[in-house]
Amino acid sequence: MDRIIEFWDAVPQSVQWALAGVGALYVAKGAVAFLSLFLNAFILSGTNLRKYGQKGTWAVVTGASDGLGKEFATQLASKGFNLVLVSRTKSKLDALAVDLEQKYSGLQTTTLAMDFSKDNNEDYERLAKLIEGRDVGILINNVGQSHSIPVPFLLTSREELQDIVTINCLGTLKTTQVVAPILTRRKKSLILTMGSFAGVMPTPYLATYSGSKAFLQHWSTSLAEELKPQGVDVQLVVSYLVTTAMSKVRRTSLLIPSPKQFVRAALGKIGLSGSEQFPYTYTPWWSHMVFKWIVENTIGATSGLTVWYNKKMHVDIRTRALKKAARDAKKA
Repeated sequence: MDRIIEFWDAVPQSVQWALAGVGALYVAKGAVAFLSLFLNAFILSGTNLRKYGQKGTWAVVTGASDGLGKEFATQLASKGFNLVLVSRTKSKLDALAVDLEQKYSGLQTTTLAMDFSKDNNEDYERLAKLIEGRDVGILINNVGQSHSIPVPFLLTSREELQDIVTINCLGTLKTTQVVAPILTRRKKSLILTMGSFAGVMPTPYLATYSGSKAFLQHWSTSLAEELKPQGVDVQLVVSYLVTTAMSKVRRTSLLIPSPKQFVRAALGKIGLSGSEQFPYTYTPWWSHMVFKWIVENTIGATSGLTVWYNKKMHVDIRTRALKKAARDAKKA
């Protein structure tokens, strides 16, 4: 210790002050980041949805028949937005449309049954005709697919690989190309695209899904900068687990909200992206936000340790899933 003190005393005072300044800036940066986290998670509200249209403005929601998409549609309807509901199963879409119209007086809905995995250009032409002439102010890019269970990339079936990339990437891009021209003419409009922790933290055994969400992260951030001068707010919504069919998690917990809780937060915190690694990106659910911040500010979201842990976790999930499938097969 004495040698350290002697060495420090030998350092010119100007250098000491410079080093102290660097340290102070580092501490201040951390304090500001923590304050931003606290305010975004617990205090601040995001952009008011009324910016994107008054009652009767249309919102397009993809993947609308179940899970988060259904909840986005429901909460937008409660705020007076008419709905264009797009998903694969017509019966589910029609049932949702009837239910919402009965619940919210004056609400208008229209549906389009569309299998995004088919990558059929005629479907996108039908979507373009369906929204033509409508005052569309919001696009929710929610459609998506993950792996049925965690799986090594080399064991991923070609069909599953194809579907994930086609639905998550091409489906989102082509839908946005159809809807965005209307949004740019309005000047005040919104595109929300569902991202994932898997797009921020590389996830072995979900490699194709993780890659597709990382693609959407960079695409969405790039698009946001392109469309900003035209008055379109483009935001990527980062999510950890939510109790949906895709996650296969049934019970809520401190870290796992219900679709209703998550969507309420997503619509209430639009634009609060100050603590995120990427601009035009936000993590709306408070415990997801805190968890992500801790990882990014300790071991790092893309560090070898994070990737190793993600692999270990998903190998364990795969092992349990395979054992359960084997038990079910014996009972059959």
